[in-house]
Amino acid sequence: MSRTFPFSSLSNRGTAAGLILLSLALATLTTTGCGKQSDVHASDTGPHDAVVEPDMDANNFKVDHPDQFPVSEAGSYLASSELNATGVVSPDVSRQIPVPSVATGRVVEIDARLGDQVKKGQLLFKVRSTDIAGAYSDYRKAIKNEELAKIQLDRAKLLYNDGAIPKSSLETAQNAEDNAVVDVETTTEHLHILGSDPAHPSGIVEVYAPVSGTITDQQITAAAGVQALSAPNPFTISDMSHVWIICDVYENDLSQVHLGEFADIHLNAYPDRVLKARIGNIGQIMDPNIHTAKVRLEVENPAIMRLGMFVTAAFHGQQKVAHASVPATAVLHLHDRDWIYTPSSKSGVFKRIEVAAGNMLPGNLQEITSGIDPGTKVVTNALVLQNTVEQ
Repeated sequence: MSRTFPFSSLSNRGTAAGLILLSLALATLTTTGCGKQSDVHASDTGPHDAVVEPDMDANNFKVDHPDQFPVSEAGSYLASSELNATGVVSPDVSRQIPVPSVATGRVVEIDARLGDQVKKGQLLFKVRSTDIAGAYSDYRKAIKNEELAKIQLDRAKLLYNDGAIPKSSLETAQNAEDNAVVDVETTTEHLHILGSDPAHPSGIVEVYAPVSGTITDQQITAAAGVQALSAPNPFTISDMSHVWIICDVYENDLSQVHLGEFADIHLNAYPDRVLKARIGNIGQIMDPNIHTAKVRLEVENPAIMRLGMFVTAAFHGQQKVAHASVPATAVLHLHDRDWIYTPSSKSGVFKRIEVAAGNMLPGNLQEITSGIDPGTKVVTNALVLQNTVEQ
């Protein structure tokens, strides 16, 4: 930046020299100021260095005294490949006996209830029925008709012997007598089926248990009406000594299920007991919605299985694979998942790893089907470490 002055207007040389020096000073000042301004802008512009903060793993935990938590090495356990499926305890339909009412009428008494254990011949319920009156009426008519037919037959024999009637008339009388006897036998049997004594008829029909077992279905209540020998049956009795377990197996897993082989049954109510069930049937129709097939397992009931129970069926493959085994106390069940703790390379740091826990093994060990390999170091008591971390 520069400025000019008209020297011709100056009166003397001293004043001109002073003005020249002043102009030089102003030029120097302006140049220096612009340079400083450029330096400031140059230092404030441009990208700054980024600072990245590492994100802590939520499954890493640091403790002050790691030596308080013993560590052991996961062992190796050979086991067959296993397919687990959920099943439901169902009755064996071949061992279910329906108990129909033998007479139409109204229920006046119920002597057994759903879930009761009954013996063969035990009274179940009573029905007041007009069928008894009709059957007894037919019985009495049959008796009278038979008596009349017998009298007519005796008369025909006398007349035939005297030559008063032809042989055909005697044969007709004999036939009438034979038919009357059949009617008496039929009406008598009808009364017996209804549970009534022909000598002492009653309007009450008593229904007894045809077999021993457990009442697994009840369709009647007091004062309810029932129809003779028609559905729904008042009671159903099931033999619970053998039951079925119906499992849903996905289409991709059907190759691991074979007829005649056995599966291990684990009951939620009795986790320490393992039952053997034979595969009796593999359904030929797939569920169109979830693509599963019904697999029927047949098992002897040790008097602990109840209808509707949920069970886990374990189907075993032919080849064995190596799984890790750890102390049972090393497995922590948290939020419906199984976890173990393993020491990290950093001092005092433990890492929590999700695993799939398998069966309990002898020596208070537990099988780990996935998540860690044999030889992995794990904290022996995961619950103690978890409690310490939460504190």
